[in-house]
Amino acid sequence: MNQSPIGVAVVGTGFGQKVHIPGLQAHHRTEVVAVYHRDIEKANSIASAHNIPYSADTLTDIVSIPEVAAVSICTPPFLHYEMAKIALEAGKHLLLEKPTTLSAKEANSLYHLAQAKGVVAAMDFEFRFVPAWQRFGEMLTEGYVGNKRLVKIECLVASRADGSRPWNWYAQKEKGGGMLGAMGSHVFDYIRWLFGDIQRLSARLITGIPHRPDPNDGKLKPVDADDTCLLMLELADGTPVQVCLSSVSYQGKGHWVEVYGDRGTMVLGNSNLKDYVHGFQLLAAPAGESLQEVEIPQGLEFPQTYSDGRIAPFIRVVDAWVESISRGVPITPSLREGVYSQLLMDLTHQSHATNSWVVVPEFL
Repeated sequence: MNQSPIGVAVVGTGFGQKVHIPGLQAHHRTEVVAVYHRDIEKANSIASAHNIPYSADTLTDIVSIPEVAAVSICTPPFLHYEMAKIALEAGKHLLLEKPTTLSAKEANSLYHLAQAKGVVAAMDFEFRFVPAWQRFGEMLTEGYVGNKRLVKIECLVASRADGSRPWNWYAQKEKGGGMLGAMGSHVFDYIRWLFGDIQRLSARLITGIPHRPDPNDGKLKPVDADDTCLLMLELADGTPVQVCLSSVSYQGKGHWVEVYGDRGTMVLGNSNLKDYVHGFQLLAAPAGESLQEVEIPQGLEFPQTYSDGRIAPFIRVVDAWVESISRGVPITPSLREGVYSQLLMDLTHQSHATNSWVVVPEFL
């Protein structure tokens, strides 16, 4: 097996500098060899600050660098499709942030392009790699709760509760902004991972703060991206799932997943509103007994944690990506999971627009 470092170009320098660059630099099998920013001076400055040898202001230049074997894209979602397409057409392995694209059609196109090029395309659905979530998944597989009766998911945070927070792409539906893209993309992925396929859904998308100030002149601009998302889902096995997501909830309770069955109950949650990965605890109880905290096996714990809780699970995503590149083994989550998540997001918009239940079709 080839053990030489994999040269990675990081495209996107907001989340990229916070998570992707430190995570890739910490991994023993990846080397950040290039960075992209649309402003070449900023690209050069970021490269210098992180000891990255190359910088560029076009994707064409990035994928032309001989040392670049893979590309990690963490730009806003409206840029994902064209950027990922350039990387894949150049035969580069891909690590893509969620939400996948702006439509399932775009996501499906990328999936088939990656297949045709024979490259490994992974999605950064990092909740799959958090220790408490992994133990939660194991206990579900072991049948701890028995037959599921109800799944309830809440993510109530205050990240955009301040109405004076400036207007940007996140405020625009057409650019992939909103809570559905930010957290719903994760939720659709982990529902399928933990509980199974979704067969139909009903959704309401709410914009609680309809205007935000333009950062250039301070004038209010309209917001049409959702900041609250309400969903009713029905799994393929008939289990009802209730989802409430909001980014405008002062003193919100954080991120919680509850599953109720005929043999028991499990609750996975995190009240840490400053870091959406740090602090998850798992509680469980057989039917009729009190919830008790579940100890997470040492084998699932992170070997190292970081001040930013997102870095450790991101490194585990990179582990899977590197393993797939090096050994030719299938990767999960891949662009296939990205297509599914994006399809469910599209159907959420459809349900909201038509005020109706929507059946989930075959996705590939």
